[in-house]
Amino acid sequence: MNNIIINERRFDIIDTVECITIADSFVKINKIGTGHGEAKLYVGNYNDRLVEFWGDFSDRCFFLKSDFEKFLTDSKDEYLFPQQEYSNKDVMPKVYEKLREKISNLENDFLEFNIYRSDVALPRVYINSDSDYYTLMREVGIPNISYVSILKLKNNNKIYYYFKLFIDYKSDIVKFYRPRERDQENLIVKNDKISKRSKERLISSRVGQGEYRTKLLNECLFCPFTLVNDERLLIASHIKPWADSNDREKVDPKNGFILTPTYDTLFDRGFITFENNKKLMVSPWISPMNQNRLQIYTGKTISKLPLDEKRIVYLEYHRKNVFKG
Repeated sequence: MNNIIINERRFDIIDTVECITIADSFVKINKIGTGHGEAKLYVGNYNDRLVEFWGDFSDRCFFLKSDFEKFLTDSKDEYLFPQQEYSNKDVMPKVYEKLREKISNLENDFLEFNIYRSDVALPRVYINSDSDYYTLMREVGIPNISYVSILKLKNNNKIYYYFKLFIDYKSDIVKFYRPRERDQENLIVKNDKISKRSKERLISSRVGQGEYRTKLLNECLFCPFTLVNDERLLIASHIKPWADSNDREKVDPKNGFILTPTYDTLFDRGFITFENNKKLMVSPWISPMNQNRLQIYTGKTISKLPLDEKRIVYLEYHRKNVFKG
């Protein structure tokens, strides 16, 4: 059984419920629609696995203050430069600062609360809570681009549910499978919402990414997981994310692996990473069921992974700042 250490306490990981959407109807502040918001959170349709996961809804739940702080850091661009049509769009930067202050004033990192099942007819199952910490999730949540995942844990024969909020939002350039610089350039030029200076920067970056991919393919001939070597099916995946890299790191082929799409997604979103000895690390925020389906597990050696001293430096960044450990 996998385990996780939280605040110096070791918990066994029993199961995971992944990617529960933070809907516009659920959020309390950053709304797109005009409704007042509902406190109940949809967690899935009634089935045997759902019953086994939640039991009678009487066990303790918790957030971590540090997770709320990281969520605000990760979602900062959307708060300061909103891309969706929020009803409070003009004041979202001020909301961001108030939420940061509110979270920083929390005394403990371990934020316990209780939940109960809402009185909604099956098969749809909703949960609710009277806790201020649960309300805080509704306050910081952003509809459409944030979600919550839940770990079912065991410590000293007691069951706990660890709630963690994530942002699924990319402010950097979208990846592409096989770059056609002219096509990408035309799309950027025709976009009236992008300033002239930004267009020039994006076009330059597109060309740079094409060169980066070519150099990376010359060094890494195939995906180390699948051994697929068809360039049409391979993605040049940055180790240190493009948005976090300086100009040199953005085009450094040592800052990358060649991966097939599934493994690129897992790596890019921090659901897998690697130790310096080529052993795989898998995030507990992917359920054991899906880990089994993907045939990935912590400790599995990826012998064909192209590691050297320079990539190890980038991997240290990925483990610390990207991996969802």
